Amino acid sequence: MLQQKLQVIWEKRSLWASLLLPLSGLFCLVVGLRRYAYRKGFLSRTRMPVPVIVVGNITTGGTGKTPLVIAVISILKQAGFKPGVISRGYGGKASSWPQQVRPDADPVIVGDEPVIISRRTGCPMAVGPDRVEAAHSLLAHHDCDILISDDGLQHYALEREVEVVVVDGVRRFGNGWCLPAGPLREPVSRLNEADLIVTNSVPVGDEYPMDYVGRQWVNVKDNSRTAEMAQFAGQRIHAIAGVGNPQRFFNMLRSEGLDVIEHTYPDHHVFRSDDFDFEERQPILMTEKDAVKCERLELDDAWYVPIQATIEKKFHYHLLNVLEAKRGHKTA
Repeated sequence: MLQQKLQVIWEKRSLWASLLLPLSGLFCLVVGLRRYAYRKGFLSRTRMPVPVIVVGNITTGGTGKTPLVIAVISILKQAGFKPGVISRGYGGKASSWPQQVRPDADPVIVGDEPVIISRRTGCPMAVGPDRVEAAHSLLAHHDCDILISDDGLQHYALEREVEVVVVDGVRRFGNGWCLPAGPLREPVSRLNEADLIVTNSVPVGDEYPMDYVGRQWVNVKDNSRTAEMAQFAGQRIHAIAGVGNPQRFFNMLRSEGLDVIEHTYPDHHVFRSDDFDFEERQPILMTEKDAVKCERLELDDAWYVPIQATIEKKFHYHLLNVLEAKRGHKTA
């Protein structure tokens, strides 16, 4: 797949990547001018009537934003907040935006990740390419006292109180170059302006480590059926991944002793029945993000594992303290 091939190129400062450096320079210039324009008021920013927390990253590909968003929502709820979520709804094919997202929403219409967030948190949620419009729509329909903007770090039109940046602890920043010569949406120096930095691996400096917990598998067709990871140990299985970093999923399965047949699809892929016409009839294991798009298919022996992110308590306190300092908001 193109995304995976690019990730390989972006791992080091190769000849192929070097040929794209002039375009990277132009990209960085545009990014810098755009930020400057927002900072100086040449481009307008909208402040919402409630605090906004942005969860995002500075690299392309999957870094674990969705589990972190769910974890942040849990922290806010425990502190007495009534959070709402806005997101791009990437991959959604709605004919009009913004869209309100409910747990039973169609992921083909609103996007796969928003459906997961809605189901796992029960929070009000609105999606659309215009984050300001989505935020206004959400607040018009629901009583929220704080908003979380999923993958909204580069959407500067929406004013924010707190920025939480996720770093892929394994791939880090690749070759350190901006698009298209490297994986960076913004220079690494952008992290100096973030309030909190979270990594899904071994932390560096002031980063907070985020661990993933997921042991029990759930049947895609019948969510009342579950299976323990040990039931698949030693078996040959089909592993499905249409996510930004599929290798992380495959590696996790192999670490549990599974014999993995890899099937990689583009991020946000819309699955069809013929995607599962495998010669070998073995159990199918997939990510939760893929599972929400496969529920309508006739897959009896297909399973996914709900992933929960765990972060040390210091992150909880830091997040709430920063929020209180930025907005003067009382926290529990």
